[in-house]
Amino acid sequence: LWKSRPFEPEIRDGRIWARGADDDKGQAMMQVKGFETALNLDLLKCNVKFIFEGEEEIGSPSLEAFCRTHKELLKADVILVSDTSMVSAETPSLTTGLRGLAYWEIEVTGPNRDLHSGHFGGAVANPINVLCKLMADITDADGRITIPGFYDDVEDVSPAEREMIAQIPFDEAKYKAAIGVDELFGEKGYSTLERNSCRPSFDICGIWGGYMEEGSKTVLPSKAYAKVSCRLVPHQDHGKISKLFEEYIARVAPAYVKVRVTPKHGGQGYVCPIDLPAYKAAEEAVAVAFGKRPLAVRRGGSIPIISTFEQVLGIKTVLMGFGLEQNAIHSPNESCTLDFFYKGIESVAEFYKRFN
Repeated sequence: LWKSRPFEPEIRDGRIWARGADDDKGQAMMQVKGFETALNLDLLKCNVKFIFEGEEEIGSPSLEAFCRTHKELLKADVILVSDTSMVSAETPSLTTGLRGLAYWEIEVTGPNRDLHSGHFGGAVANPINVLCKLMADITDADGRITIPGFYDDVEDVSPAEREMIAQIPFDEAKYKAAIGVDELFGEKGYSTLERNSCRPSFDICGIWGGYMEEGSKTVLPSKAYAKVSCRLVPHQDHGKISKLFEEYIARVAPAYVKVRVTPKHGGQGYVCPIDLPAYKAAEEAVAVAFGKRPLAVRRGGSIPIISTFEQVLGIKTVLMGFGLEQNAIHSPNESCTLDFFYKGIESVAEFYKRFN
């Protein structure tokens, strides 16, 4: 579906087109060029250490051990990361919170081989049917997750923060049109921006089994599989949630199938205090580059290394990202506007001018 080679950046129509143009090679490059600019203009007032790691999409399995081994080497006052997005091109923002993540793969096994659905259908449980029922029951009609104990550690967002979220410019009709849906759905009692930033969620990321080739085959499959994830909020421990999920599935799985749950990667949520000196420096820097003071917003994504930095190194992270919804991250024809690319570079340079 790519209109140009995904790993050979191409500039056209005022945009950079490439896999990672926004998430996250483009933003990493903004950091490099912003630092270079600060050096050239003699704006730098602090020492800077760089970490480039390429495992973020699989949960950064090597980075925690590296941090534990090299605590002295990695000592710092603050960590600056560009791997987030802004509310819109007209509304600059800084990310003050990220959701955590828990991820599993599920295998459901029925008969010891694929069976003829005419001979066995109605007498033997179909693993795909069972898997679909198990997954559907994890959320109720009000969009709440049914796993017992799941919400025990969920922090209720304060009325003051909910009011702040309500002030974020948001056009629901435009939001729906951009993703091609007629209606939105989520946890009852919360707005769309609350649901996708400071409330937990459950999603089936992939589901497969049985016959999937061209044509028809009347098969009752032996196995069915799914990859599922939960986005978590601050104070929810991904290890605890992972265990609750495994125990829940083991408890509700019917005896006529065997179910195996394999935990994959996970990470904690994160909140950045807006009174942090480095946050103030980032706020002023973005205001200069974009001509408008940025809003403080929580975002729905997860960056597991951010909580690792805090837990292992004891260092807070400022999330100064320059992505946009329309940049189509993780999709064909991912892109970033040249305007934002240059403003990102300017923001990083201005941050170094203000932080000391």
